[in-house]
Amino acid sequence: MYAIVDIATTGGHASANGITEVAMLVHDGQEVIKQFKTLINPLKPIPIYVQALTGIDDEMVSTAPKFQDIAHKIYELLHDKVFVAHNVNFDFSFLHFHLAAAGFNLQTKKLCTVRLSRKIIPGLASYSLGRLCKEVGIEIQDRHRALGDALATAKLFSMLIEQDKDGHISKTLNQRSREQSLPPHLPKEDMDKLPSVPGIYYFHNSKSKVIYVGKAKNIRKRVASHFANNKPGRQKQDFLREIHHITFQECGTELMSLILEAVEIKRLWPAYNRSLKRFEYAYALYSFEDQNGYMRLVIDRKKKFSKPHYTFNGIAEGYNLIKSLIAGFNLCPKLCFVQRNNDPCVPIGEESCKGACEQLESVELYNKRVIMALNSLSSVLPGFLLIDEGRTFEEKSCLLIENGQFFGMGYITSDLAQADISLVKKYLTPYPENDYIRNMILNAALRFPH
Repeated sequence: MYAIVDIATTGGHASANGITEVAMLVHDGQEVIKQFKTLINPLKPIPIYVQALTGIDDEMVSTAPKFQDIAHKIYELLHDKVFVAHNVNFDFSFLHFHLAAAGFNLQTKKLCTVRLSRKIIPGLASYSLGRLCKEVGIEIQDRHRALGDALATAKLFSMLIEQDKDGHISKTLNQRSREQSLPPHLPKEDMDKLPSVPGIYYFHNSKSKVIYVGKAKNIRKRVASHFANNKPGRQKQDFLREIHHITFQECGTELMSLILEAVEIKRLWPAYNRSLKRFEYAYALYSFEDQNGYMRLVIDRKKKFSKPHYTFNGIAEGYNLIKSLIAGFNLCPKLCFVQRNNDPCVPIGEESCKGACEQLESVELYNKRVIMALNSLSSVLPGFLLIDEGRTFEEKSCLLIENGQFFGMGYITSDLAQADISLVKKYLTPYPENDYIRNMILNAALRFPH
């Protein structure tokens, strides 16, 4: 038995909106044998644009029952039937959410007439209920009211059952099939193509624009997890409605997928990615020349588009580095903003500061030591190849850190794994680098030194 369902609501997501009308038609696989419809008081104002769409206003629902007063009846009609709707996850998310609030746990199989129509009646320009029904000759009475749309959906469902020569409905209802959890516009074929390997995946909208980039240790499993729950919040519901296609790139390792995700988010700036868009280290080491010509070193907030000598997570890390440069190259703590008071420079008496702060040392000699100190940073910055598993048994993945900077990554044959860096470099694809990527690679190298 099937329950054909349509609802009217105050908005697009269940967690912050109410139901204003519900219609449920019990269908035996051939025809409708029972129907139930009612207005519902959503206990909140109905927006003007929703009133214009549905014709349901605040006065009409003022004397209607509250959802919790009829929840038991709705649950009794739905709990032992296949839940059918046009864009089923929308209607199901509302009823599941509000039934749960009333103490009922609705768990049923679902069928989406949008997805079924794409399979059984392929090639149409649009699969919205109005345009689809017009295309197949179904007249809708009382459009955008729950009963009118539910009756049209029931006629469409009867037509789909009759024309389903390839058994799409039974395949969809198969216990192992998760097709009904997919977004309404996403072809199942896109999911079927996903591999169970590390990599990144792209969600595209109707215009093929990338709206989300994700990384995964197992692409197929991770993508499926996006659709495993039907959270009633606005962000999740809007996100699901926008997904029309999925593409992917395989990677040899999870680390490579993390790096490629960060690169692609910065490149594509997808609408639904947030966490990696603005990640930057907070502090940096800068140098500048003061009015007397002396080079000054300073730890400051990292500035956008600047070119610091070094970057840090925290200010303490920065001052530890600058103090080591002061000690190692006899720099002046005052000119490095480590000693900030007006007292005489402490190291002058110890002869570790040569008096640049008092202009007792020439600009040339002092600046020469500052340059040596800055050059020493590059000499201690790491340079290495990180070799790991590839996408096939015949290849190895390879990441290159050169002078402390991420150069790029790619795949090489096993015999090149011991080759000189200059040779391996020719096989790698350069990528933009940032602190986040560099830090991931350095941490991986520390965890797995061999």
